Amino acid sequence: MKFTPEHEQIADTVRKFVAKEINPHVAEWEAAQEFPSHALFKKLGDLGLLGIKYPTEYGGMGLDFSYSMVMAEALGEANCGGVPMAIGVQTDMATPALARFGSDELKREFLAPTIAGDYVACLGVSEAGGGSDVAAVKTSARKDGGDYVIDGSKMWITNGLKADWCCLLANTSEQGGPHRNKSLIIVPMDAKGITKQKIRKIGMDASDTAQLFFDKVRVPQRNLIGQEGMGFTFQMLQFQEERLWGAASSLRSLDRLIDQTIEYTRQRQAFGKSILDNQVVHYRLAELRTEVEALRALTYRAVEMYVGGKDVTKLASMAKLKCGRLSREVADSCLQYWGGMGFTWDNPISQAYRDSRLVSIGGGADEVMLGIICKLEGTLPKAVK
Repeated sequence: MKFTPEHEQIADTVRKFVAKEINPHVAEWEAAQEFPSHALFKKLGDLGLLGIKYPTEYGGMGLDFSYSMVMAEALGEANCGGVPMAIGVQTDMATPALARFGSDELKREFLAPTIAGDYVACLGVSEAGGGSDVAAVKTSARKDGGDYVIDGSKMWITNGLKADWCCLLANTSEQGGPHRNKSLIIVPMDAKGITKQKIRKIGMDASDTAQLFFDKVRVPQRNLIGQEGMGFTFQMLQFQEERLWGAASSLRSLDRLIDQTIEYTRQRQAFGKSILDNQVVHYRLAELRTEVEALRALTYRAVEMYVGGKDVTKLASMAKLKCGRLSREVADSCLQYWGGMGFTWDNPISQAYRDSRLVSIGGGADEVMLGIICKLEGTLPKAVK
């Protein structure tokens, strides 16, 4: 992909923002298991960074998807995974369907203030009984007068405790099968009947995560995104952007782990020489760097094709699969070379070790990515297809 001066300008702005507004506070936010999302997102909104790829009439920059991915990669300068992930939910996970298929009225009510940083958004797809299996979700939205009445629950919802609205996937019909009976609905999070429960995780601590409960929650039917029954399809399209965001956001963070490990092993002495002087160490770090560059090439090839209007389902799934596995591999390999220091809580490598484990689960588990790739390769058994 060809990068323009505008790409670099956005990346530079993001890097400076991370250095000034995120990294100095990471230790505090990790300990508190939350960060001031409204205050931080407002600062991002003031810089125009929450609507890079969205139309100017709603406050966006009107640029193509590649510019949003450059921002995602630059967020890898953050010293944690939780805050960038929360930002990614706002920019590339909860909002794409609204921006693409929502009514003008709905976009002015919810998308515009989200781009401005006045609202925090969350995505309500996963449930306790249906995470990667999106077709299995049970939350329902039945019509009553001019409203939808929503009952059910959602699990593992990033930004869920503080969000102003939720892009909710719910069953709006009993007909049509699991792929044609679902819709995406905008649900204001101050609606009566919503309760929230905090979820404690082993990583991504700075990002708040919630289980949401909906008990006869009423929202106007005009909050429907696009057509009723198209929710599964719309969510699959949102997943393409989420998975590419995940791959792009990992690139710089992986490079930084390798950089930090090179520096540490160069300084650390054992048996009369630096750890880095051992061939097994510098060869392994060279291998890991090569793998990161291969992931970068795959990711931006997919991004370029996506910008060109091509179907990138297979490439996005490959990038997501490789990103999850490589994030675990790099964090684990680098931690080994830090020795006992790598096993301490406040070490940057142990931080990455904890945070990176989610990448192979969220947004579609590795096994789901493999299933998608095999289906598109035509290698699944007939009974599975």
